[in-house]
Amino acid sequence: MKHSNIQEMEDSSLWIILDRQKTGTASYIPLLDIPKQILERYRDTEFAGTGGKVFTLQTHVNMNWQLKRIAKAADIDKRLIFHMSRFSFATTVCLTQGVPIESLSQMMGHLSIKTTQIYAEVTRTKINEDMTNLAKTIEGKYDLSNTPTKKRVMKVAFNNE
Repeated sequence: MKHSNIQEMEDSSLWIILDRQKTGTASYIPLLDIPKQILERYRDTEFAGTGGKVFTLQTHVNMNWQLKRIAKAADIDKRLIFHMSRFSFATTVCLTQGVPIESLSQMMGHLSIKTTQIYAEVTRTKINEDMTNLAKTIEGKYDLSNTPTKKRVMKVAFNNE
């Protein structure tokens, strides 16, 4: 990624805009505060790129080696690899926080939403959050009818015999 891929929009927000090498599709990714801070923190360090590049990452092998160095510098006791970062972004950062899969698909540069669905890891926590939000949204909008349905009347009558 090059600094030229980071563009300021009319509303002053920063976006990463680039064409995915694998699919040739455009990716549009708004930069949140933490990524902005990371870019600023590593701007003038040994990890900063040259020739307009943001970081000194050229190949997957080199990228994984650099991620190992970054993990060590950040006291992260886990082996980091490139695909892990895409997976974590997709699942932990986006999907579990409520970003629609359609938006994620565009950010990831996927040609088909079916490719993005691979990342759609649904957890019990997420289901609980979604249903809690739904309960708040529909609260007071629906009432249980006091009129019994035909099935209920028949069941009650059958059980009382």
